[in-house]
This record gives sequence, structure tokens and C-alpha cells, in this order.
Amino acid sequence: MPKSLTQIEDFYSLVVNNTPMFDTRAPIEFAQGAFPHTHSLPLMSDKERELVGTCYKNKGQDKAIELGHDLVQGQSKQAKIDAWVDFIQKHPNGALYCFRGGLRSQITQQWIYKASGVDYPRLKGGYKALRRYLIDETERIMAHITPIVIGGQTGCGKTLLLDHIQQMIDLEGLANHRGSAFGNTTTAQPTQIAFENELAIELIKKQNHTHLVFEDEGANVGTVHIPDCIKNKTSQADLILLNATTDERIQVSMDAYVTNMYQNFMHQDQQNGFNNFANYWLKSLEKIQKRLGLERYKIMKNQVESALTMHQNTNTFEGFLPVVESLLVDYYDPMYNYQIQKKLDRVAFKGSASEVIEYLYSLSIS
Repeated sequence: MPKSLTQIEDFYSLVVNNTPMFDTRAPIEFAQGAFPHTHSLPLMSDKERELVGTCYKNKGQDKAIELGHDLVQGQSKQAKIDAWVDFIQKHPNGALYCFRGGLRSQITQQWIYKASGVDYPRLKGGYKALRRYLIDETERIMAHITPIVIGGQTGCGKTLLLDHIQQMIDLEGLANHRGSAFGNTTTAQPTQIAFENELAIELIKKQNHTHLVFEDEGANVGTVHIPDCIKNKTSQADLILLNATTDERIQVSMDAYVTNMYQNFMHQDQQNGFNNFANYWLKSLEKIQKRLGLERYKIMKNQVESALTMHQNTNTFEGFLPVVESLLVDYYDPMYNYQIQKKLDRVAFKGSASEVIEYLYSLSIS
């Protein structure tokens, strides 16, 4: 075996090339946050990690290593090696890491080399070093780029507009949430750490642009928090307001929150899709019960239940039209009108989608 196996220090190339990696940390560590294009192939289970950690504290490193080898041996060890080698065969240009680039990843490298002869690289400094790099790069890049923020009433099509712009950071897409009480999707949001990691990588990939476009967001998108360096910079940036008629907004909202949501729920679970869609609507409405007031909430809940029944009977979504219109005009618009008054001094342009895109082109934003 070589005196030392390969370590990777070039984190920039690692992230811009979407390098596939496997994480040797315990499952509980991986679940708290990992990197994109990463698979969990742990050296130890959660319980084994806990036992080795306790041994390390009480008896020192040598005894902890000895216990680790006792816990992971025989068929268990071989199964792990087989999984690692299978990953390497599928991703020969990848890498592996543990928390600090220490014992777990070194042991994994050694076992892989003995089993296959492959010197599969590990991250120098491990997860902790790459995580630090991403945090630092987020702050550095945001200090140098000029953000432009797209705002507008709920349903005006801000997300659809962003899809036509290359120089943009899709915070809602990264957060897997549309940023409102009805913003949940059919899949869970990432952890805060995973969100920040993916966001940093998007910034690194687009850092050569002088301007980046963001959607106007609050401090949070669903359960994840926008990093302060981004929130502070975008809250002072030029604001472009996207205009749309009420009918256009109703159609965009019907597509996003009714038709597409229903199709996504059905695609995810054909048997329970309708019930999950119904629960999504009723639970989302319940989130804004206090703001709506009890009477208005009861009326709207009845409308939603009628719309759901209508869909079951006629396979149409027409029953949702009055619900969506009421939510836009009576609920979201007053909140928007209140908030936009605080930002009027930042408004640089107002217009339709085509006019906004033309304006962005005039700023050399594509």
C-alpha cells in the first residue's frame, strides 16, 4: 500500500463539475446535511458510531480504533467494501469524505485499496472543510455581485419569468418550496445545511456574472432560512415589479397550486394521490386561519371542500376558481400592498413579463 493515499484540495473543481461523492459518516450525520451528488455509504451505523465515540472519550484513540475494527468486520465489513467498490466502478472520477478527513475516510480508503487496488481520493479536511469553503464562498461572492430582485403580486408569474433567465438564483427551487402558506410541494424540503450547500454551489457556478437575479423573498422560504449575507444584500437591491392582470394571476395560480399539484400527488401515489391533494389544500388553508378570521375561514373551507367534491364527480377543477381568486384578491393582495409601500424607493422598473425581460437584456442580463 502507498505511504499516503490521494487527497483532494481543489474544492472549486469538485463542486463546479458536480463530482459524485460518497459520505462515510453515520446515517444520522448525513441526514442533518450533506452535499449535492452525494450518497450515504457509512463506515459505521449510528449505534456503532456512538459506541466508538464513547470509547474515544473514556479510553482514547487507540482503544476507539480497536473497537471500531471489532464492530465492523466479517460480512458487515465485506458488504461495505462491496458497496464502496460498486460506487467507484460507477463513478471512477468521484471522491469520498468523512467529517474531518480523518480516520473514517482513511480507513475506508485503505480497505478500498486492499480490495481493489484503486486509490480513491478523499477530501482533505472532509465534510467540515468543504462546508467551511461553501460558507466562505457564499459571503465572498455576495460581496462582489450586484443582485437584482424580481417582485410582484402573488401569482404574477415570477418563477415562470426566472425560468427564462440564466443569470438567476432560484431560492424557491433550491428550498423546494414556493414561499407561502400554500408553498409546500409533494416532497420534503432540504435541511438548512443542505439548502445552504446547494445555494453556495449555484453561486460559485454563476459568480462570473456581475449581476444575479433573485425573487423577492422574506427571511425564510418555508422552513429554511436565507443566509444573512444574501438577505441583507437583496433587501437593498434594485427591485423590478412584474405586472399581471388578475385573470393572468388566477390562471398561473390555478396551474401551480391546483392542476400541477394534483398531478404531482397522483404521480407520487396513485392510490392516495387525491386524498393527499385534499389534505394539502385543507392544511394550507388552516395555516392562515387566524389571518383570515373565523367566518372567512369557514366560508373558504366550505368552498375548498365543494371544489374537491366537484372534482371527484366531474373531474374538473372549476370549483377552485373562486377560492383562488378570493385568496389572491382578498388575502394576498392587501399584504402585498402593505409590504410594497416600504420598498417603493427601490423600484427601478415595472412591466409585463416581456417588458421585464427586455429591460434585463438592456442591463446585459440574459
